[in-house]
Amino acid sequence: MRFQDKVAIVTGGAGGIGRASAKRFAEGGAKVVVADLRRDAGQAAVQEIQAAGGSAMFVPVDVTDYDSVSSLVRETVDTYGQLDIMFNNAGVFGDGQKDLLSMPIEEYQRIVRINQDGVFYGIRAAALAMKERGGVIINTASIYAFIADRRQLPYHATKAAVVGMTKAAALDLAKYNIRVVAIAPSMIDTPLIDRWRSDERVWNSIRKAQMRLQVGTAEQVAQVVAFLASDEASFVNGHEFYVDDGAAAFKR
Repeated sequence: MRFQDKVAIVTGGAGGIGRASAKRFAEGGAKVVVADLRRDAGQAAVQEIQAAGGSAMFVPVDVTDYDSVSSLVRETVDTYGQLDIMFNNAGVFGDGQKDLLSMPIEEYQRIVRINQDGVFYGIRAAALAMKERGGVIINTASIYAFIADRRQLPYHATKAAVVGMTKAAALDLAKYNIRVVAIAPSMIDTPLIDRWRSDERVWNSIRKAQMRLQVGTAEQVAQVVAFLASDEASFVNGHEFYVDDGAAAFKR
């Protein structure tokens, strides 16, 4: 099996891309740690994996707190003896209602703590656990690290930071045989965008942003995550991978 004898942590694993990726890892034989603030949803994800014959456990984590992330990694290693794959996936959008002149500073800081600091903490804590045996760290960036939309400055800034951290971390950690890569999805049909589903005008705009006029699914992204985590991608390092049906490749 693709991930036999591997151990994977997925932050933001209770739903969306994280949940789909946790299931994909488990299907490939990995022992999976579903890490999230949402305890009920996280435990439900674990039960779903176990019902399908996979191995998983839930560990609560606050990615804005380095001690919490470090504790997550420590509990994983204490339980399973190792860590091979770290998927730093937890993240949030802004509310999209305010431009940079009217946005509260606290909102900017909240998004930075989750999307940027949380990824840095995950990279660092995972690398400390992986440095003796190697591993793979995958970070969730976004196509919006490279293109701009209105009223989402903190999201753009933090996802661009994830791309930069991915490249720099890959360089720093190469000597430990740790690969660091990122995914850059477009709008994906997950609970994060549920608020726009009922607005036909907005939903059509999201759909038309992809070349084939389709909103991507969490499972489609999880397939790319699984490839990047696998030995099939053993010579892939330091890059971001668009998962966007070409959304970033053409002018709307």
